Amino acid sequence: MTLLLQPAERLPSLITLDEPELGLHHYGIRLLASMTRTAAAEGVQVILATQSVTLVNQYEVLVVERAEGVSTIRQLDEAALAGWLEDY
Repeated sequence: MTLLLQPAERLPSLITLDEPELGLHHYGIRLLASMTRTAAAEGVQVILATQSVTLVNQYEVLVVERAEGVSTIRQLDEAALAGWLEDY
């Protein structure tokens, strides 16, 4: 969280975080998500790896699929996302 709270001019162009929610209370997870959105608004690309449903629920989920050498990015509605998650 300290990294995400840096002044905008000191933020790196890319931040990757592996399971940043570990040890955080549910409210802290929501704060973390808010901080990542703020950093993204400043032009930082933020990549998170997580197994936390609470953290994922703080964002709009985009699904990237690759077929025949072409990647497609889609935003699924809740029902379609549930079906997609069952497959994976």
